[in-house]
Order: sequence, then structure tokens, then C-alpha cells
Amino acid sequence: MSIEEPMRNTEQEIMPPSIAQINSPEGYNIYPYYPLGEGQIFEGFRQLADYIIAQKTVIIDGYVGVYWTRIVRSLEREFQRRGIRANVVEASSFLKQEKVIDALADEFLGEKDAVWGKKTSMELADFFDLDALRSSAILQDYELNLLVGCGASLSGWDAALAYVDLPKNELQHRMSAGAICNLGKSRPQDPAEMYKRFYFIDWVVLNAHKQALLPRVDIFIDAQWEEEINFAYGESIRKGLQKMSRSVFRARPWFAPGAWGGQWMKQRMPQLDQHEVNYAWSFELIVPENGLVFESAGLLLEVSFDLLMFQQSKNVLGRHAERFGAEFPIRFDFLDTFDGGNLSIQCHPSLDYIKTQFGEQITQDETYYILDCRDNAGVYLGFQEDIEAEKFRSVLEESNRDGVEVDIAKYVQLHKAKKHDLFLIPNRTIHSAGAENLVLEISATPYIFTFKMYDWLRLDLNGKPRPINIEHAFRNLDFSRKGEKVKQELISRPQVLFEKDGVTCYHLPTHKEHFYDVHRLDFSSQVEIKTEQVCHVLMLVEGEAVQVLTEDGTEMDFVYAETFVIPASAGSYKLINKSALQAKVIKAFLK
Repeated sequence: MSIEEPMRNTEQEIMPPSIAQINSPEGYNIYPYYPLGEGQIFEGFRQLADYIIAQKTVIIDGYVGVYWTRIVRSLEREFQRRGIRANVVEASSFLKQEKVIDALADEFLGEKDAVWGKKTSMELADFFDLDALRSSAILQDYELNLLVGCGASLSGWDAALAYVDLPKNELQHRMSAGAICNLGKSRPQDPAEMYKRFYFIDWVVLNAHKQALLPRVDIFIDAQWEEEINFAYGESIRKGLQKMSRSVFRARPWFAPGAWGGQWMKQRMPQLDQHEVNYAWSFELIVPENGLVFESAGLLLEVSFDLLMFQQSKNVLGRHAERFGAEFPIRFDFLDTFDGGNLSIQCHPSLDYIKTQFGEQITQDETYYILDCRDNAGVYLGFQEDIEAEKFRSVLEESNRDGVEVDIAKYVQLHKAKKHDLFLIPNRTIHSAGAENLVLEISATPYIFTFKMYDWLRLDLNGKPRPINIEHAFRNLDFSRKGEKVKQELISRPQVLFEKDGVTCYHLPTHKEHFYDVHRLDFSSQVEIKTEQVCHVLMLVEGEAVQVLTEDGTEMDFVYAETFVIPASAGSYKLINKSALQAKVIKAFLK
């Protein structure tokens, strides 16, 4: 059912299953959670077995990357202790032949060495011999019948439904260890190939399947731990999502090292594993790969952020829900280059290009907000006035071919960075974050479509060159973004919107191609804000801590650099400064 050893390839620890096992800091917390109420989360296979025995017939469906064999073995031990015979049917035994699935997948994966594929139009049912799966019998001479694995609910069994979820960061740690396979594969592949197939095929079909199942799931199971599980009743999770969609919440962030990564987060976030060489990214709010953690009586259970959008898109996005549907459109993440290196010289695709080539519906428009920096920090943005496209391409190709260093500043402008600057990076704009920055990317959600043109002749953390994508880049670069036009159009100039009662609200205008905008609220005491049916994504970018009070009575505290979300349906909320220092809060929202 799955390959299981070694389990993970990372220095970072798995989120503990209970609060009691967390070393809670005074500052930034990497394990935020949302209260579900007392007695709503349960632990262990013993209690899950009790539920299954009471139901007699159960489907256990779930996500790719789950260690299904471990789950089955653990449950079978519990049944044996009770002297109960169980008929366990594996959904994977009804998959089509691997070569048949590969042929279907190839259409969406492009060439073997291509970095990107195209989002699939397949459905989960396409992976299975449905007639055989639906003919799988419930055996009456067994006391229990279980159908287990991805796609199990396609059987049509009249049974209770459990769903096993797995956080995307843990899935990728297992992937990097060669411990799991793509859906329909019998062996792990190169991690880059596996990620491509996960992103463009497996996650697409399984997310659609999860969305369809959400209203009728009886039990949600969190299976990110090696020997443990936590679970909750489906109705409890659905009620929790509904409450969250009218309140305030914070997604669980996760962190990754990289070729250019820095030390800022490592030094200021004490819960992070200190054995990692660096931390390049924090997935603060990159919702296709974030989870939401619920808490009850000290127990923790994580579900994918997708569930909130599948069930409560209207509450979360308000008047923008019709446009974006179940896609959360704003991304917050950190790029840490303190004591690190420059990012690659890069650009992102136009809207038409990302739609036709990769199957995305919105493109990777970005901004760089400078949360912190050293005096020598800078941002590469826009071309020099005298740029010649063909000459620049020739220099890049020579560098890629022969390993020749490029004097990038001859072609690309380097702007001095200061705290609280906002650099605008609409699609097709050449850019890079220089060393000695802690960048808050305030961006549209797409996040993997980066066309690297020059990567400073360095290797990745595995000692291999990172892919260079000059061809893709030159199909998208806007060479009119050069000279003085860059300073006029791509560096935001803050404007005071209002000053009242010790509050100053600044507008940090974004580019006309950005579908989101940015305000900054500077205050010493408190400020009240109305959502006006628009979702707000916020972060304390200067100060120590703020308390958030929402219209429904929810109170939550957030410290410096923590990202939090106010759904559109929250109505109004207060931000209360919890320290003697002035608070500065960034607020991003859809136009």
C-alpha cells in the first residue's frame, strides 16, 4: 500500500499531537491552533477501533502519502485484542495497471526534464477499475468490513466514512526520503518528478475528491505522526470551519531551507530546528500547502486549508467569492537572505501564459515588503535604460552553457532596500531579492512558476545546479519596464489615507495589474476596522504584539511577524496594541 522506510528527510520535527509536548515561546509560534471546544478531538487507534467496531462497516478514504499499511496494522492489532475478525479490503488493489495510469498522466507532465506540467483534467475515478471496485463485497461472515485507501469511497459501499488527511509539508518530507509514491505508482521517483506529478495531477484529483466528500465525512483523522493518530467527528470539524470563517485565524506555517537561505528566522523563531543549515522560506500563508490546526482539551488535529475554502468560500472571501471560488487568492511568505545569498534573477508568467501552459487561473503577481534588512541590502527590479534584449539573452545563455559569471547590474537595476519599503513585481517583471533582507512577499497565490535566468553559478543544497528557464522567461519578459519608469511605477509611494485618534493609515499602492492592495496601520492604542465584505490578511510588521477582537467575541493575540486572516464575514474587528511600542500592521486585501 505504501513504502515506509525511511519515514522523513528533514531535520525539522513533526508537529506534536498535543499542546503539552510543545515548548511554547513568548514570541513567534510555529504551531498556532484554533479552539474546537472541549471533548471534540480523540487520540489513538484504540478509540478509533471502538468507533469502527460500533459501525461494523467503514470506508477509510484519504490523501496520497498516508502510511496506509501502518494504519491497517494498528487497527488489526486492536481488533485482535478484542477477538474480532475483520475483512480489510485495500482500495489500491483496484487501481488500473501502472502503465495505463502513466499513459494518462503523461499528457499533463510534459517532457521528462520539464520543471512544470499542466493541471490535469482527470478525475480520481480515472485511476481505478471502477467496475471491480464497486463489485468489492461486504462479507457477512466477518464482524467488521473495512475498505481502506485513496479513493475507497468510490466503491459506493453503504458505510460510515472516515477520511485520513496529511499535511503537505509532511508529505514532502516523506517524498524527499523516498518513503512514498505518487498515486498509482509502485516505486518512488526523483523528488522533483514526484513533486511535479503531485502538484499537477495527484493533488488536483484528490482535492476535488476531498471537496465532494467533505459534507458527509463522519471522522477526520490526522495521520502525520509515525505511530499516533488524532481524530474528530466530521460534524465537529465542519462546525469549527464555520466558526473560523466568521472569526480570526492563523494558518500553520512551515519552513524550508534553500540555496540562498538565511539566518533571520532561525535566530528569531526558537521553535525552529537549529540543525537546519538555513531557512529560505516560511510558508506563512501559501494555502495550497498550509494546514489549519484545531485544539480540544490539549489535543491537536490538523486539516488542510482547502477544507475551509471548500465549505466556507463565501464567508471567507465575501464579495470576491464568485470570482475566486475555492481558491484563496492572497499569499504571504518570508524570503530570508540574512547572511545568505541573492535569489535568482527571475520573472513570472503572464496571465495568458500561465493559463495556456500550466492550467492555472491566476498568475504570480508579487510584491516585496521589506520587514527587516541590513544597511547594504537591495532589491533587483526592472531593466537598465539601455537594455538590449538579444544581447542580454546571449549573455545569459553563455553563462548557463559555459559557467561564465554575469555582471547583472549592467542589465538589471539594483535598488537600496529599507524597512517598510514595498517593491511591486507584476508578472513579466525581472527581479530578485538581494542578500541581507527579510522579505515579506505579499502576492497572488501561485508560487512555483518562477523562470530563473541567472542563479549566480551556485548549486542547490544537494550539490546540483538549479534549473534555468531562459526560454520561458524570454517569452514573458516586459522590456518596457526599464529606466526611470521602474522607480515611478514599481516602487510604491506611501500615501496617508487618514489620521485620527492616534491612528495613521497609509495606502501602499500596488500596480494596476495587481488584484490586491495594501494598507499599513500605525497606532499606539487601538484601531477598529470594518471588513466591508472583503477578506483581510494581516501581519504585525513593527511592535511586539496585538490583540484581535472580532465581532463574534473571539479574542486572539498575535506577535511580531505572525500572519493572521480576518474573513470577510467577520464584519468588523479591533486591533489592540499590547505593548508600549508603536504597532505597525500590514493589511492586504482584494481590490
